[in-house]
Amino acid sequence: KLSINAFDYNCHLDLIKLLRQEGELVKLRRARQKMSELFPLTEEIWLDWLKDEIKMASESSEREKVYELFERAVKDYICPEIWLEYAQYSIGGIGQEGGIEKVRSIFERALTAVGLHVTKGTALWEAYREFENAILETAQPAPGSVPSPEQQQMLCSQLEKIHTLFRRQLGIPLLDMEASYAEYEEWSEHPIPETIIKNYKKALQQLEKCKPYEEALLGAETPKLAEYQAYIDFEMKAGDPARIQLIYERALAENCLVPDLWARYNQYLDRQLKVKELVLSAHDRAVRNCPWTVGLWIRYLLAMERHRVDHGVISEMFEKALNAGFIQATDYVEIWQAYLDYLRRRVDFTQDSSKELEELRAAFARAVEYLKQEVEERFSESGDPSCTIMQNWARVEARLCNNMQKARELWDNIMTKGNAKYANMWLEYYNLERAHGDTQHCRKALHRAVQCTSDYPEHVCEVLLTLERIEGTLEDWDAAVQKTENRLARVNEQRAKAAEKEAALAKQEEEKAEQRKQARAEKKASKKAKKTRIGDKRKAEDDDEEWGQEEEEAEQPSKRHKGDGDGILEEDMEVETGLFGRSGPEKPDRPVSQKEKASTSRKDIPKVFHDSSKDHVTVFVSNLSYSMADPEVKLKQLFESCGEVVEIRPVFSNKGTFRGYCYVEFKEEKSALQALGLDRKVVEGRPMFVSPCVDKNKNPDFKVFRYSTTLEKHKLFISGLPFSCTKEELEDVCKAHGNVKDIRLVTNRAGKPKGLAYVEYENEAQASQAVLKMDGLTVKEHVIKVAISNPPLRKPPERPEAGRASQFAVPRQLYGARGKGRTQLSMMPRALQRQSNPVAKAENGMVQNSPATSSKPSEEPTKMSNADFAKMLLKK
Repeated sequence: KLSINAFDYNCHLDLIKLLRQEGELVKLRRARQKMSELFPLTEEIWLDWLKDEIKMASESSEREKVYELFERAVKDYICPEIWLEYAQYSIGGIGQEGGIEKVRSIFERALTAVGLHVTKGTALWEAYREFENAILETAQPAPGSVPSPEQQQMLCSQLEKIHTLFRRQLGIPLLDMEASYAEYEEWSEHPIPETIIKNYKKALQQLEKCKPYEEALLGAETPKLAEYQAYIDFEMKAGDPARIQLIYERALAENCLVPDLWARYNQYLDRQLKVKELVLSAHDRAVRNCPWTVGLWIRYLLAMERHRVDHGVISEMFEKALNAGFIQATDYVEIWQAYLDYLRRRVDFTQDSSKELEELRAAFARAVEYLKQEVEERFSESGDPSCTIMQNWARVEARLCNNMQKARELWDNIMTKGNAKYANMWLEYYNLERAHGDTQHCRKALHRAVQCTSDYPEHVCEVLLTLERIEGTLEDWDAAVQKTENRLARVNEQRAKAAEKEAALAKQEEEKAEQRKQARAEKKASKKAKKTRIGDKRKAEDDDEEWGQEEEEAEQPSKRHKGDGDGILEEDMEVETGLFGRSGPEKPDRPVSQKEKASTSRKDIPKVFHDSSKDHVTVFVSNLSYSMADPEVKLKQLFESCGEVVEIRPVFSNKGTFRGYCYVEFKEEKSALQALGLDRKVVEGRPMFVSPCVDKNKNPDFKVFRYSTTLEKHKLFISGLPFSCTKEELEDVCKAHGNVKDIRLVTNRAGKPKGLAYVEYENEAQASQAVLKMDGLTVKEHVIKVAISNPPLRKPPERPEAGRASQFAVPRQLYGARGKGRTQLSMMPRALQRQSNPVAKAENGMVQNSPATSSKPSEEPTKMSNADFAKMLLKK
């Protein structure tokens, strides 16, 4: 696997684990070496490696190799355990020449690196003191003998070293520093000086300020980013560079794959410390940990240039960046631009020609070719549609090299890549030509712009006329006026045709919609007629009943208001009578059959109202099966696991059938929050949607959709999956490329798979590698497509044109209390109604006629079909 993909982090770990189990020490060393060249190693990996090498090191030459390994280990991350192991190992070489000074040097470096670590620094200080105490013991004279002046001087010097260590430690806020103070009091033969006590008390006060942040880190779960950021902000306010650096290093040791954290740390080092070794080391570790993040590479190149690193080293680092495996085409454009900016700053443009200038031109040409060949082949796009790199090249040639001929060639190439239709591209070239070229080429460019621009032709026409007004002859002016007039005439003609075409398409859509409506109405009528023939529909007692009432019998029962079971509520009848100017047909009294009683068993349930003051303890449940029997019982069993349920309010249609959604009210708010975790749980074969109960009239921006709709570099979007593919099967495919945290198969509202999935990996590196390995893979004879999750932006729905809206929109008040639903009143068009008496005004201010005051039409209207009726109703 590693021969195919050397950047497979987990595969490196597996190989090392297997070789260690088998005892293959030579191969194990080689495998660790290879991994360390590609990735920074964690504390655990380094400690295992160091312990294995220490066991095998017996000769002095082998000990030197272990020292070299320790030096590499302490550069990857700031780890107190590794420094402590390094110092203790160095004590073993104390017998060699300069051994004591070497141990002291390592201890001092360790204290500089991690001596301020609040929770782990004490162990290092104590180890250093124990080492010095051991030396003190060896320097003591034999019992009963008198020490020589040299021995006495050595004893005093050694005692002073231990005093100094105690005093340095007591001035630093560390856990258990009270015990260290007590130990110093017991060890010292003299009282502790006041200055030391003052520093100790000051450190204690500082420790009290740090304790809340340390406790927050102890109690938090990985990755602890928020807790570390709060700690960093605290240290930044205090302003101690060593402490700021240490807390950043602690945070990065646990969050080494978070690019933003590296970026903030590097920015601090670049702007505040500005120490070359620290800065470059941090940048190098950043790109080794997060090689897919182009911003870190760009900052590294800038830092190397800032600290005057050799040009060959910078060029080598840029080549590494190109091979880092960025996940977007635009990333390659950015890294090329950064490198080209660096090369441009190296050139002395006062000389006509130089090695640096030729290198810059060669790099520009290579960048253009690289984007065309390498990037387009991988991403199916260059990442630079507006040719910004070529534009910058043209600006360099025109402004700095006085080579307008080369700049014109470049711009000609830019325009042939699909940019000639954009006004801003032409004006960019015009401005360059205006500043560094001549009027003739300016005029030529604007004439081409007038001819080619399709987005803002009026603008380039205006610029051409302005040029001729200032510098042109009469002939130039006439030619420009004629050209712009002809062009704008063609543009207006094209726009008019486009508008007509759009209107025709809109009309076709409206006609299709009307035909669909008519087809649905006819289909519904045929179903009702069929039911009537088989006896499911109540026959009208009066065979001479008018056609409007007959149709009402056929269509309205499905929209009855919940109430009396057979008719609508009295107050609804009043409102709808006023709206339509006539009352509904009277229902003949007749006995109700047992079958009808069963069909209307739910119609006694009153209308469900929701108390918005209880939104915080209520969840809204939707997408349930319409055929669910006893939804209250079923859902209560389901939601009782979250807490005490006060009430479940299912919503039923006017017909008495369950509408697939309900309100679930809990006794406590925490139960409602816990219930949100049941979102997408499959209930009777459908995913149940559970969302907060929010009034969208007051919160129009509230979104229930809980998944991100922006770029997520650690998550994959997979399409083309077979519908039969299960979550477990997909996980088996994906886990070979990294640690899979979550898999979500996309389904429709009915719970049926759509062949799409989102796979979340532990980090961006694993996701990047999975894209390379899985894109185009065959799963159950289906070729899948794999990409980094970056959903396209959803366009807001376009508002209909005013003319069309006024033509088809029906005023809201014409629909009555229940909105656009059909009423149980006769729906005869007003054009067919004949009123013999003057219109009376109802109590609510709306026009209504009572049955007593309405007269019959002079002629009996011809019976019409449902289709005829629908056509008449939809006329303007």
